[in-house]
Amino acid sequence: MFRPLTVKFLSTFTNKLINRGLTKSSINMARPNIYLTRPDIAPEAIEMLKSECDVTIWNKPSPVPRDELLANIKDKEALYCTLCDKIDSVLLDAGSKLKVISTISVGYDHIDVAECKKRGIRIGYTPDVLTDATAELTMALLLSTARRLFQVNKEVFKPNGIWATEGEENCGQGIRNSVVGIVGFGRIGHEVARRLIPFKPREILYFNRSEKAEWAREVAAKKVSFDELLEKSDFVVSTIALNEETKNLFNAETFSKMKSSAVFVNTGRGGVVDEEALYETLKNNRIYAAGLDVTQVEPLPLNSKLLTLENCNILPHIGSAEVETRAEMAKIAAENLLKGLKGEKMVAEL
Repeated sequence: MFRPLTVKFLSTFTNKLINRGLTKSSINMARPNIYLTRPDIAPEAIEMLKSECDVTIWNKPSPVPRDELLANIKDKEALYCTLCDKIDSVLLDAGSKLKVISTISVGYDHIDVAECKKRGIRIGYTPDVLTDATAELTMALLLSTARRLFQVNKEVFKPNGIWATEGEENCGQGIRNSVVGIVGFGRIGHEVARRLIPFKPREILYFNRSEKAEWAREVAAKKVSFDELLEKSDFVVSTIALNEETKNLFNAETFSKMKSSAVFVNTGRGGVVDEEALYETLKNNRIYAAGLDVTQVEPLPLNSKLLTLENCNILPHIGSAEVETRAEMAKIAAENLLKGLKGEKMVAEL
């Protein structure tokens, strides 16, 4: 008669296997192999991943080189990545064992979503959590660009100790009584509008694919056509997503419709701006200034002509760079990865 296995028998059996050279971890189910493309995420997120997976991490502050990523993805079941990492068919061919891709970002234009879905690879991302942080950064960049803070700050370091702050050359543009146009009136665009109100703009305009009536009423914003927004706005703020319709939306024709005194700010996606057209526009003072937190290529090459302009302020894509926000994003990305490997519902999945 068959007898149930006792705890004592299982213990004896396991010890015999160990004595034959097998480890306890090899007796248990194998841990998934995963790859992280950045080392500077929240420690608690890394610990979450290490508790359940064998983790390989790119341990340098710069983005992981393409060749390095392709070489290290071959035996990995999941990838924890950022906006700087291009996830295309070449990478997916190299990572033929991939089951999950988790990006620590709200945007996902760096991922070939269709190709991933065709291969049955699940994709997690981190929406919503960075809305406030990005809206705050947008306001900071708008104000610093309009009031020329990047440029005027150089006065402090002049060796003669004389601050030339009385002349008109150090004056900037103010928001009070101005018209502010927001292109892309999603969560971030709406939060930017809410933060604008204390600065007393005369009018807030927005251009969006769909009507946002409730949000618009809250901030007294008016929906207008794209051209009308460009022509009337003293400040043009882009928080729009990147897709086939919005790629190079801001181009030579677009900039020609703006006021010569207009300030352009982009904290959405770099790909919505034709950077050559923006360079020519700023160089010839066809608009007043531009502030960018995003660029077409990131990091921006040091030979970019935009870096030669006094009226162009560029930040290294720090919209979400707020301590609590980044920690929450890292945690969500880790949860997405682990739940995806287990076949469970992710916190946020494409």
